[in-house]
Amino acid sequence: MSAPTPAQPAQPAQTKVAVLGAGSMGTTFAMVLADAGCDVTLWGRDAAVLDAVDRTHHNEKYLPGVQLPAMHGTTDAAVALKGASIVVVSVPSQVARATLESMKDLVEPDAVVVSLMKGVELGTDKRMSQVMAEVLDLPDERVAVVSGPNLAPEIAERQPTATVVASRSEATAQLVAAACATGYFRPYTNTDVVGVELCGAVKNIIALAAGMAQGRGFGWNTLATLITRGLVEITRLGLALGADAATFSGLAGMGDLTATCASPLSRNHRLGKHVGEGLTLEEAIAATGGTAEGVKSSQSVLELARAHDVEMPITAGVVDVLAGKVALTELAAALLARPQKSEVAG
Repeated sequence: MSAPTPAQPAQPAQTKVAVLGAGSMGTTFAMVLADAGCDVTLWGRDAAVLDAVDRTHHNEKYLPGVQLPAMHGTTDAAVALKGASIVVVSVPSQVARATLESMKDLVEPDAVVVSLMKGVELGTDKRMSQVMAEVLDLPDERVAVVSGPNLAPEIAERQPTATVVASRSEATAQLVAAACATGYFRPYTNTDVVGVELCGAVKNIIALAAGMAQGRGFGWNTLATLITRGLVEITRLGLALGADAATFSGLAGMGDLTATCASPLSRNHRLGKHVGEGLTLEEAIAATGGTAEGVKSSQSVLELARAHDVEMPITAGVVDVLAGKVALTELAAALLARPQKSEVAG
């Protein structure tokens, strides 16, 4: 009589993740999660895109030429969200509230909800994590945000990068970090949600200014000035809202700001460059393709700053140029004509 076959150890269940938003960043992060071993379902509104993701593992509309790992694609939110312990939200920030409102009864009661969005809501001046928590009635320990020098086309090529996963709960940040850690994507954790999220929103506005400068033919000195003084603006606002000063010199702060301001892969940089070259805002939006979050968020960020008596001259200048109140040719002179003061005074 043969000896009984020893029982095999149970394999850990795959983490089931729903990613809401099948644009370039949503699809790219879904790829990262799948590469990390998660069971991923990508949700979006374009049936052709999601069918291709599901059947052939390609998203030629937003990530042409990229072979995705096995993942599911669907336009049915109920299918995407059923059983998902992590829900990643990667939709344009100004439609986040409406999108989540339509799904609030579908999110699992213990799911952690993660924002990839980089914006501040018009009309309420709320950060995206605040919008998610309000609509879905989430406690702090079920909310996280991801931000860093994470240009989607480079991640899609599996080039090495790092990011920050922030949550008021360190355990939640670690949970999300473990779900997206791969050999090319390194997450660090942070509990400064306010700081990390503001860095992600405001860097897009500074990138618009950097693109405008490049479009006007200005060089590296101007770019370096905009990046460093832009970081001052982000830091000012963050500290006024209770953020940790250390966040702004890290990946979510200086790291993401540098990548977004300097790279033509950044839609905000490209749109700003088109404006600098003389296109109208409408023409620049059409030429850029996709969502440049800084355009709409610039107004809400400026309102947030003014509500807290925070001075943000670059942001204010971008708002005025986009609204047609100030000619781009006048902006540099206006910024340079500001009263002289000590750099360390801010």
